[in-house]
Amino acid sequence: MIQRIQTIWLLVASVLAFLTLKLPFYAGMHEVEGGVPQYVILTGTTNLLITIVTVITGVAALLMIFFYKERKRQLWLTLATTLVAIVNIVLYITETGKFVAGSGNYALTSALTFVIPVFLILAIRGIRRDDKLVKSVDRLR
Repeated sequence: MIQRIQTIWLLVASVLAFLTLKLPFYAGMHEVEGGVPQYVILTGTTNLLITIVTVITGVAALLMIFFYKERKRQLWLTLATTLVAIVNIVLYITETGKFVAGSGNYALTSALTFVIPVFLILAIRGIRRDDKLVKSVDRLR
């Protein structure tokens, strides 16, 4: 299980997803109901929907490690997790649109959110490579 490269990619994607729960994505002035803008730091726990999608991404990437015997299922579930991670990016960007224009900045740690799908795609490549290797060995028998 650990000797397969996709295990490492999935583990890194999972750790990064859980890190985005605490690390800032964006910081700036956010308009509240009273009309007075407040300084807010956007993290993965600021918005309930972002929190749910981020936790789903992290848990799914972690669970995919244990599907190493079922490569087809692992491939499809990792692809679905990649789509969930992309939805998470869209949610973050939508949430930053609610801030006062020009008042905030993206945090350096916001790059972690954009790197998660990259690691999931690398895991998909590793799963496909393993599948091809098993098929070629089966042909030799």
